[in-house]
Amino acid sequence: MIGAARLRQFADLPRPLRVLVLACFVNRVGMFVFPLLAVYLTDAKHLSTGQAGVLISVGSTGLLVGSLLSGPVCDRVGRRPALLVSLILNAVGYAGLALVRDSPWLYATFLFVALVGMGMFAPAANTLIADLASPEQRPFAYTVNYIANNLGMGIGPLLGGVAAAYSYALMFAGNIALGLACAAMIALWVPRDTIRRKAEPGRLHEPSGRRRDTDVALVVLASLCYVAPLIGIEYALPLAVTTVLNTSAAMIGVVYTINSVVVVSAGLLIERRIKTHPTRILLIVAGVLWTAGTALMVFAFSLPAILLSTVVWTLGEIIVSVVIPTYIADHVDGRRVGRFMALNGFVLSFARLVVPMGFGLLWQEQGHAPVFLALFLAPALGILAYAVLPVRRAPVPEPRPQYV
Repeated sequence: MIGAARLRQFADLPRPLRVLVLACFVNRVGMFVFPLLAVYLTDAKHLSTGQAGVLISVGSTGLLVGSLLSGPVCDRVGRRPALLVSLILNAVGYAGLALVRDSPWLYATFLFVALVGMGMFAPAANTLIADLASPEQRPFAYTVNYIANNLGMGIGPLLGGVAAAYSYALMFAGNIALGLACAAMIALWVPRDTIRRKAEPGRLHEPSGRRRDTDVALVVLASLCYVAPLIGIEYALPLAVTTVLNTSAAMIGVVYTINSVVVVSAGLLIERRIKTHPTRILLIVAGVLWTAGTALMVFAFSLPAILLSTVVWTLGEIIVSVVIPTYIADHVDGRRVGRFMALNGFVLSFARLVVPMGFGLLWQEQGHAPVFLALFLAPALGILAYAVLPVRRAPVPEPRPQYV
């Protein structure tokens, strides 16, 4: 019954939105190259591990640039063009990286281009969801899209590894082909103009202009306290499992599997609760879950504690991943939504660039304990931030916009 009800709820979404969710899944399934960049650069391009690390760091600034570009392109040109540009840039960048020879600077340049495209995609997709879904549908739409992305990420690296074992050329071809298939779906079934251009009556009672936008921006920026632990765990857990606990690297895969299972099994259950609670409470609960999960790793450091903690902090991850874009869509004028979704993407890209570097230096100087303590303190700071920040209530629902 619940499954049938959820399928009907999905069927009730506008067709372009259903296509977008499927396109996001296809795009994630096609993420063959990014998880294997270090392996490719050292094995196929014959770079040292140090050179590969520097090159990936330089290229990864493209994620920041792409996040920042996404907003202006979405708001001035359109959501669909932003998505198509992001996918084309990604394809061109990866094609160049696959074809050039013996030029580390060209490798970095093409990787930068590819990651600019990658950085643009998620904010543009979140902006389009804000346009296509009614306020009542947004939590469900963002949850379904989040689950689709996680399912795709569970499949893509696996397929990429199989393709790379056969041929790196096949790995790149598969990534590019699925990215272009995603672009074709968007070009065919997503409307060319979804921007809500008129004043939105549901927000007339709220403070307008700069004050409202500042409040929303602070809520988005404070989410760094929850995003930083996520990126930190991606960096620290593989090291902790293999070098501190002296456990097989296969256990790293177990952690990612637990994360994916919790996202898929609990995502829609959590979405039902999101609709009935204020945003402030939801974000504080997310922080409590993150703090509890990381506390298990800090105060009971062991493999069972790490596996249990993954279940707990993943619940916090789900809440933040759905609540923040929904909050932006509900409280920002449609003509500026793209810029705030880009700010949300920038927070993630900034964390991806800074957190591994900072944690690497901290681990090198003082070992693993201070790194895991930082993972614990960051969400605790987030709880305090959301307790005092001006977090607005949901506005009166606006009429469903028409698209062309």
